[in-house]
Amino acid sequence: MEIHQTKLKVGLWEHQTETCMEKWGANSILWALNGSVNGNAKERRNGNEAMVVMALGSDVISIRTSNKRDPEARAGKHEQHEELIERKLSFVCATRGRIFGSWLHSSLNNPAYHILNFRTVYHIPAVQRISECFIKPQRPIEDSNQIYHLTPWDITMLSMHYIQKGLLFKKPSVATNQQDFIQNLLEKMKHSLSLALNHFYPLAGRLVTHKTQDPPSYVVFIDCKNSCGASFIYSTLDMTICDILSPIDVPPIVHSLFDHDRDVVNHDGHTVPLLAIQVTELVDGVFTGCSMNHSIADGTSFWNFFNTWSEIFQFLAQGHHEHVVDVPISRQPIHDRWFPEGCSPLINLPFKHHGEFISRFESPKLRARIFHFTAESIAKLKTKANMESSTTKISSFQSLAAHVWRCITRAGRVPHSERTTCLLVANNRTRMEPPLPQEYFGNCTHGLRGGATAGELDQHDLGWAAWKLHMTVANHNDKAVKQAVKEWLQSPVVYQTHERYDQYTLLFTSSPRFNMYGNEFGMGKAVAVLSGFALKFDGKVTSYQGYEGGGSIDLDVCLLPETMHMLESDKEFMSTISSSKSRSS
Repeated sequence: MEIHQTKLKVGLWEHQTETCMEKWGANSILWALNGSVNGNAKERRNGNEAMVVMALGSDVISIRTSNKRDPEARAGKHEQHEELIERKLSFVCATRGRIFGSWLHSSLNNPAYHILNFRTVYHIPAVQRISECFIKPQRPIEDSNQIYHLTPWDITMLSMHYIQKGLLFKKPSVATNQQDFIQNLLEKMKHSLSLALNHFYPLAGRLVTHKTQDPPSYVVFIDCKNSCGASFIYSTLDMTICDILSPIDVPPIVHSLFDHDRDVVNHDGHTVPLLAIQVTELVDGVFTGCSMNHSIADGTSFWNFFNTWSEIFQFLAQGHHEHVVDVPISRQPIHDRWFPEGCSPLINLPFKHHGEFISRFESPKLRARIFHFTAESIAKLKTKANMESSTTKISSFQSLAAHVWRCITRAGRVPHSERTTCLLVANNRTRMEPPLPQEYFGNCTHGLRGGATAGELDQHDLGWAAWKLHMTVANHNDKAVKQAVKEWLQSPVVYQTHERYDQYTLLFTSSPRFNMYGNEFGMGKAVAVLSGFALKFDGKVTSYQGYEGGGSIDLDVCLLPETMHMLESDKEFMSTISSSKSRSS
């Protein structure tokens, strides 16, 4: 009997103590060996490929094995089958969002996990951390010896999660010696990072709190000098790009591709790095995950840093001397902190201990799925929204956001009397007078709330909802920005996730305008942009550039499993999405 040593590739699992798996629901892709199947109890019988499938139309699925060469996957009410016990493998899949199962162990002489007449060894892939070091600026400038003050916009973020975004690259096909390739890549990335930190020196610092009793004061700032620097981690994962991108839902393993996972909040920057880079080598790819403290930077600053790091890497790759210190960059960050007139940069907070304003948010079990909207689909939504509102002022993104707001509210079966909110994160830089440059480093955003009851969204058309969002954005000007800061200074608060975003809030973060796919580290254009665990809750929508560009947009949507299932069954919503070229290639 031939023995096959292989891995069961389950695209949507997460590690759970001894209960094997728990996650996800209808429309999930589960696959074993080299094949894949998708929903509706489809079967695949190619030689000795063992398929595990989930049916949408039955209450549960039991996977039954037989003595035939090809396994059988049968849908129906779960029963206790003797052959399941004998074969040491059992899956029971519920149709409404969860998978339950347990591995049935056996003795060493009769190993578990038999399938048919050949033996398969299963294990859950895990990220293996190989090394970690700290990177400091190559040549610290004089300003880095000074205290780096936090503005009101920065301070509000102390209890929020880090920004976590990353790029997935294919390994170059010409890289014959994989060990030499990855070692050369890591050294070049470290060197270019140290040069990037010359310009973005606050990222190499740490948060510091200064407290006094008489007079009472509580001030948080960044010490750019007395720090170990930014962390740089190299890890490995025995999975392929296909394993990451093929599942309908974003696999939970993606969370492990970032440092500062799960419960780390920005205030923890007192003891953990403000910037953590994790480079994970896959079988056929490389993922570069960046975790950046959100109390020091917003999305604009995050991608300005990422773009600069890539720009320096490419400059050095063109054959310039590796010991060069002053690398020319196209967008020099501006570190002059913005405070309203008459405001001291040392903002005294009304607290005595961080326990008064720091909380740890734990999200419920969620599904995360990336929906792709082509430029043509978005253009149709824009035309429809403007026509229904008898205007030409509604933007493409406002039209798309209104469409998603209406569909998710309907999918969530929100009572008609409940008020819902569509919250768009706006960049304040261009709205201020005089405007702040896009290179201004730090937080400079404001949440704009469009509101309506679920009944109003249901009774009115797309144009009505889109116009509400348009007016919310149009009214956000210099006066509104400065009035919000003035009110905050009168009564300082630190945002709490569980208070700021209720169950009927849809939050859009990031922006498809950010240059994401322009970042290259000697591996060509990235094949995908992915985010980590940070700030994931029911109703969170993250916006990315579409892979093919041209105005296409990817939305990373996080919802409760039952809401996601209803959204996937919404014909109006599903008719506007398509497959991304990168995710289907």
